[in-house]
Amino acid sequence: MSTSHSRPAQSTGFRHLNALREAVSGPVLVSGDPEYVAECAGHNLLRAVRPTVVVGAAHAADVVAAVRYARAHGMPVAVRNAGHQAVLPDAGDWLLITTGRMNDIRVEPDIRTVTVGAGTRWRQVVEATVKHGLAPLSGSAPNVGVIGYTLGGGIGPLLSRRHGYAADQVRRMDVVTADGQLLRVTPQSDPELFWALLGCKGNFGIVVAMEFAVFPVTRFFGGGLWFRGEDTAQVLSVWRAWLETVDEDTTSSVAVQRLPDTPGLPDVLRGAFVLHVRVGHLGPAARGERLVAPLRGAALPLLDTLAERPFEQAGVIHRDPVRPAPVSETSVGLRELSPAATARFTELTGADSGCPLTMVEIRALGGALDREPPVPNAVPSRGLPFVTFAVGVAPAAEAAPVTDYLATYAEGMSPWADRRNILNFLSPSAASTEAQMRRLFGDERYARLAAVKRRMDPDNVFRVNHNVRP
Repeated sequence: MSTSHSRPAQSTGFRHLNALREAVSGPVLVSGDPEYVAECAGHNLLRAVRPTVVVGAAHAADVVAAVRYARAHGMPVAVRNAGHQAVLPDAGDWLLITTGRMNDIRVEPDIRTVTVGAGTRWRQVVEATVKHGLAPLSGSAPNVGVIGYTLGGGIGPLLSRRHGYAADQVRRMDVVTADGQLLRVTPQSDPELFWALLGCKGNFGIVVAMEFAVFPVTRFFGGGLWFRGEDTAQVLSVWRAWLETVDEDTTSSVAVQRLPDTPGLPDVLRGAFVLHVRVGHLGPAARGERLVAPLRGAALPLLDTLAERPFEQAGVIHRDPVRPAPVSETSVGLRELSPAATARFTELTGADSGCPLTMVEIRALGGALDREPPVPNAVPSRGLPFVTFAVGVAPAAEAAPVTDYLATYAEGMSPWADRRNILNFLSPSAASTEAQMRRLFGDERYARLAAVKRRMDPDNVFRVNHNVRP
C-alpha cells in the first residue's frame, strides 16, 4: 500500500480523500506525491496527463470506490489500461484510474477461452496461452494492453483476416458503470451495452475483466522484408497486385521508415530510409516461401527475416518500438488503394518529399474483418479495405514540423479517404467533437451509441476519451 495513504486529505482541496484512501487497496495519489508522475506516465511522452487524483486500482473494488468518489465530487473519470492508451485532456478537476496492477490471467484450454484483468498486456496472455498450443488475436506490439485494444476493435498482424477483430471474440465483460455498480455483461444479459462497449472504448463503463476466445495456432511463417526507400514505388506496385492473390491466412502491411541510428537496430537499418514489407502467414513454411517469392523479387532486399516461427514471436512482424517516446500521429481510412493513391503515397513519403515522419504505414484489412461476427458489435471500421497510419517522433519544442507534415499527409491522402477508420489509431484530438464521432460511426450507429450512453452514463462521467455524448 502506498505511503501516500497517510497524507492529509486537505492537500487535494477535496473533502473525504482519506476515506477514498481507506477504501482502495492500491495507491491514491495527488500532485506532489513521490509516485504521482510515474503512476500517470504513458507510452507517449507528449501526452503527459496531470489528473487531480490518480487511483492505482489493484482490484475491481478499487475501481468501484474510485468511480463513486469521482461521482460524488462531480469529477469526470478516465482509465488507462496500459501505457499505450491515450487519455484525452479534459478541463477542470478529473480522476484517472490506472489498472496495470489488475493483470490476472485464467486460461481454460478445454473451451479455448482466456479471462484477463483490466491491466493485462498481450505479452502476458501469449506467454500463458502458448503453453496450451493456443493463440489470441493479439496486436502488433506485445506490450499493448488487452482490454483497451479490444474495446477499440483490435487488429493484429497474423490472425485478424482469418478470425476478425479481437472484439469479435469477446464472450463476457465485468464492467464498473458510471454509478459505481459492478455488472457482468454478456450478449444475453444486456445486448445493447455489450454491442456498444465493443468498438466504442471507454464511453460506457470501465471493463475490469474480459473473457475471450483463443485459437489452436502454434506457428506461423512471417517477418519482414526491408527495401531501400528509393524502391518504394516499384515494391508498392508489386505488393498491391500481390494482395489480390492471397487468402485470409495471410496478413500484410507496408511502412516507409526513416529509422534512427540506434544500436538496437540491425546495422543495415541504422539511420536508414527504407520500405518495410510485413507478412504473417498461417500456412506451412513451404507454402509461405512460395507465397512471398513475388515480394522478394520486387527489388533487392536489404534485410529478409521471413521464416517459420513459434507464435510467441509474432511481434517480429512489425518490430514496434517498446520504449516511451514523444509521438505525434494521424490516421486515414482508405476506401481504395488505386495506382493514383499509391503514387500520391510515394510522393508524400519518398526520398524527395521532405517528409520528417518516422513511419508511415498502410495496412491491408479485409477477410474476416469485413464480416459481422455472430454477436454483432459497434466496431466502425468493418468493410474498410485499407488504413494508413503515420507517426513522427519529436519532443514538444521541436514537434511543429512533424505535426504540420502529419496534416499535409492526411490532406494528401484525402481523395481516397473513407469516413470509417480504426478507432485505436485515432490521435487523441482526432475525434473529440460530436460531428467527428458521428462521421466515424455514421448517423444510425452513432444514435444507437448515444442511446446506450444516455442509459448508462447520462452525466457523461466517462468523457475524457473519444466521446459519445448522451
